[in-house]
Amino acid sequence: MSHTEVKLKIPFGNKLLDAVCLVPNKSLTYGIILTHGASGDMNLPHLMSLASHLASHGFFCLRFTCKGLNIVHRIKAYKSVLSYLKTSGEYKLAGVFLGGRSMGSRAAASVMCHIEPDDADDFVRGLICISYPLHHPKQQHKLRDEDLFRIKDPVLFVSGAADEMCEKNLLEKVAQKMQAPNKIHWIDKANHSMAVKGRSTNDVFKEINTQILYWIQEITEMDKK
Repeated sequence: MSHTEVKLKIPFGNKLLDAVCLVPNKSLTYGIILTHGASGDMNLPHLMSLASHLASHGFFCLRFTCKGLNIVHRIKAYKSVLSYLKTSGEYKLAGVFLGGRSMGSRAAASVMCHIEPDDADDFVRGLICISYPLHHPKQQHKLRDEDLFRIKDPVLFVSGAADEMCEKNLLEKVAQKMQAPNKIHWIDKANHSMAVKGRSTNDVFKEINTQILYWIQEITEMDKK
């Protein structure tokens, strides 16, 4: 399915955030928001690859850039993007999935657990965490898990089985304790940046993109029933 690329400037306080939307050439139903980790920007090859895969299957996809290591700042920026899409007259979406890579997924998780209880229109449908940074390298005793326990909507984790910031057994324990329905897809031998010795980057992207699309389709198909 073909799609159109649209560049946007999204109001954030007295600044503007750079964003790019891939808009499928069909009537819109669901959207996905994606953002990058501590470094880089929305043109991270992985985010571009994921966005075009999702858009080619009919999902509206918005990527945005918000630099800086201040997580509070990143969360506020993410909220601005979400409210922009929610109130957009141009893109009327039935719902969105919040997604991000590393620090971007932490920001998305925090936005998920601050959704007001009176926000009963179910606009936000789920959370996609790519390389969720559960702890600093070698600091497994300090987990960033409190937001995850407060989320109620479905969560997909895509993590490298050799991620130095997300030990496999620790994420599995957290997932078991979460109230949200969740699924973890482990990328064999991948590190935090999803590099796998002996596998091409595109091959790894393809595995990740397929899993994410499949999970989103499972949730959105349930709506049609």
